[in-house]
Amino acid sequence: MSFELLFDRYADLAVKVGVNVQPMQTLVVTAPLSAAPFVRKVARKAYEAGAKHVHIDWTDDELTRMKYDLAPDEAFADYPQWKAKGLEEMAENGAAFLYINSTNPDLLKGVKLERIATANKAAGQALRTFRNYTMSDKVSWSVIAVPSPEWAAMVFPDLPADEQVPALWDAIFRATRVDTDDPVQAWHEHHATLNSKVEQLNAKQYRYLHYEAPGTQLTIELPDRHIWIGGGSVNEKGASFMANMPTEEVFTAPKKDGVNGTVRSTKPLSYHGNVIENFTLTFEQGKIVSVSAEKGEEALKQLVATDEGSHYLGEVALVPHQSPISLSNIIFYNTLFDENASNHLAIGSAYSVNIEGGAAMSQEELAARGINTSLVHVDFMIGSAEMNIDGETADCVREPLFRNGNWA
Repeated sequence: MSFELLFDRYADLAVKVGVNVQPMQTLVVTAPLSAAPFVRKVARKAYEAGAKHVHIDWTDDELTRMKYDLAPDEAFADYPQWKAKGLEEMAENGAAFLYINSTNPDLLKGVKLERIATANKAAGQALRTFRNYTMSDKVSWSVIAVPSPEWAAMVFPDLPADEQVPALWDAIFRATRVDTDDPVQAWHEHHATLNSKVEQLNAKQYRYLHYEAPGTQLTIELPDRHIWIGGGSVNEKGASFMANMPTEEVFTAPKKDGVNGTVRSTKPLSYHGNVIENFTLTFEQGKIVSVSAEKGEEALKQLVATDEGSHYLGEVALVPHQSPISLSNIIFYNTLFDENASNHLAIGSAYSVNIEGGAAMSQEELAARGINTSLVHVDFMIGSAEMNIDGETADCVREPLFRNGNWA
């Protein structure tokens, strides 16, 4: 298959399966300038699907780094309210949101961590209302990726420079099933497979999950009437969408104060332009009480210190070690891909849809049910071929859920 055909199919998949653009709907695309050819292709596909407007929110790594290097400290405490209000208004009117990820994982290496933390907190506070639309699946949204030279060089450092971006395109096409005979149908079948696991887990309603692996001894309590989700979602108007492409996970929310023990990461975490590696978190009654990392420890501590909710977990996700992305043996340095090669957890806010009736609950009602809220939601990878997980039922019976990294 030619690159041009795969490129076209990828844009088609993003529009028809990712955000599933509806007639007369507005599509908002957040993308780097380097992805302009792909963005134009997406816009054409969206208009052909009946979109009323396609609005592009351009980003640029060079300008982002320039600001962090040269702007005064006070600049990072501000977030443009016109932008936050505009996103809220478009979400209220039923827009769909597509995020195209292409950031250099080392973009902010060497920047004062206080600046990054301040900027992240300001954005989190300003976008709190908008993010409620996506965290509760009221609107359709999807995250995909396209290569950049800097990102490709990190993933394939041993290849000649002119082969790195094509190699990353090829890996993305494979991970998102674009190289199959019918990518849209392949995704419908994949969703059905994930949904079968969801149905089994929701029927079980495990009270606890027990994790064992090198460096990991962890117990996670799950809230009453929790809901596992995997594959696609449905927005409040009944339209389906795929929030992450690729996705290999089924996930739910942990009980905020029900996490105890220690967990060790198994893949690097790229967080706002800094790479964090080989880190360990210790929990007591849900709270992170100890943090250590071989690389990026201060960035990790800044993340945990963002707010009260960032000291707790908001997601527990199960991914077999034999997932297609894991079997590729590629470390992507990009959470969108690496989290789908590994069991993972998320620091910070939980999705309200992971509790029965949660999408209609207030923050106070969610808190009463043990659902964590925070300005951040950051996934980190903990799975390996050596991980075993048991599910414990309400009547204290432990059952094997994962053995040697895969479904038992």
